[in-house]
Amino acid sequence: MPQLVKGMKLLNQADPCVQVLIQETGEHVLITAGEVHLQRCLDDLKERFAKIDISASKPIIPFRETITRPPKVDMVNEEIGKQQKFAVIHQSKEEQNKIPEGVQVDSDGLITISTPNKYATLSVRATPLPDEVTRLLEKNSDLIRTIERFTSYFNEGKKTEMNHKTLDQIQEFKQKLEQHLQGWKWRNAVDDIWSFGPRKCGPNILLNRCGGYKRSVWQCLEGSKPSKEASLYRDFDNSILSGFQLATLSGPMCEEPLMGVCFSVEKWDLSKFEEQLSINRQDSEEGKAEDKTPSEEVTGLVARAKDAESVSENELQETYQFKSSNKYKGDTLVADCYGPLSGQLIATMKEACRYAMQAKPQRLVAAMYTCEIMTTAEVLGRVYAVLSKREGRVLQEEMKEGTDVFIIKAVLPVAESFGFADEIRKRTSGLASPQLVFSHWEVISDDPFWVPTTEEEYLHFGEKADSENQARKYMNAVRKRKGLYVEEKIVEHAEKQRTLSRNK
Repeated sequence: MPQLVKGMKLLNQADPCVQVLIQETGEHVLITAGEVHLQRCLDDLKERFAKIDISASKPIIPFRETITRPPKVDMVNEEIGKQQKFAVIHQSKEEQNKIPEGVQVDSDGLITISTPNKYATLSVRATPLPDEVTRLLEKNSDLIRTIERFTSYFNEGKKTEMNHKTLDQIQEFKQKLEQHLQGWKWRNAVDDIWSFGPRKCGPNILLNRCGGYKRSVWQCLEGSKPSKEASLYRDFDNSILSGFQLATLSGPMCEEPLMGVCFSVEKWDLSKFEEQLSINRQDSEEGKAEDKTPSEEVTGLVARAKDAESVSENELQETYQFKSSNKYKGDTLVADCYGPLSGQLIATMKEACRYAMQAKPQRLVAAMYTCEIMTTAEVLGRVYAVLSKREGRVLQEEMKEGTDVFIIKAVLPVAESFGFADEIRKRTSGLASPQLVFSHWEVISDDPFWVPTTEEEYLHFGEKADSENQARKYMNAVRKRKGLYVEEKIVEHAEKQRTLSRNK
């Protein structure tokens, strides 16, 4: 292992296009510019820098998770009627069955959940963000990081000043968000933004729609001092934000980061916790009042110690006072933002976000390459065949003037790109050469949890829907890599096997 670490450091110094990092799981990961570059880096590590045998995993392909609006047509392009809507909702509840008892689910997807000690209750709803907003958040991640850093300093009471240029950029960013978030559903949404995630700079939003407690990320523009109202809610503010950050960092489908999801906290009730606090304060005050005179037991203890002449009276009195004060300190339930309730709030907020997401149609988001291929007319058909086999989509095809060379522009999922260049060269005898460049993230339209529900779908896809679901294939591959549970049968319709010799 020390040789590997040393070799990776040397590789990082020698090659400006490679990144070396250690994941949270403890795996050493190489980030390279492409498939050929990756193979070159591994060979260099083995032969030149580390000079040891290395076992490398298959390339790790990043995915994202998101939610969409409920579809208007089914898988055979039939319009979804009322009866079918109920069938789809019932089927999704039956199939997934991931939301346990004790969690209330509204027909509109509002999740209401309480902490294990029942002191706090949260209501969370998940909504898909418009594509323009997601792109805007991705583009301005550095600016969002600056806003979040300033907000955390501001809440801690530290003095910070921002230059006018940054403030103007933040104001412009806020105005763009307001332009894209239009309609009654997004009314005052920009002013209610509580945080961004994951890692406080991602393409997901947390909205604060709680009554009686207001906190937003735009305090750098307002310039007001942190309010002293609702101090109990302010103490546990970070627990809600931490739960949101954890939920957006690993989604419910295959523990990949979320993208383009807006979570709104519509209710945050701490009334039972406040009642418990007041009861405990009363008990502690009564206890202190009763404790002004020492009990008979302690008086007897003092008398026995005097007889034994082992301890002085002053020492015993000091010990008694210290013990009694400690006893009442421990009994009083203090509103501590690092106490047991804060941990329960983090876990509850994370679970609420996951369940709110599962209540809506979930989709995988795949990374896409733009693929530019130069080829001649005679092998054009073979190029199209290779692209369609790997889920590619042709966007444009044009002929270069004065030549017989065609230029094809297409998009191709990164997950399908391994071995693509070799295959296209083999199939076209070297007449076509592809150029792959990362382009964007694209939602895979297939539902990974889909099963046929209507008669038409049964006729078209069969009872078990044997035709391969691309999104489910990607999701299961990621789950297997991460060691998560995968719902699949290894053996189907197996016949009973026996030796013929026994049955003679």
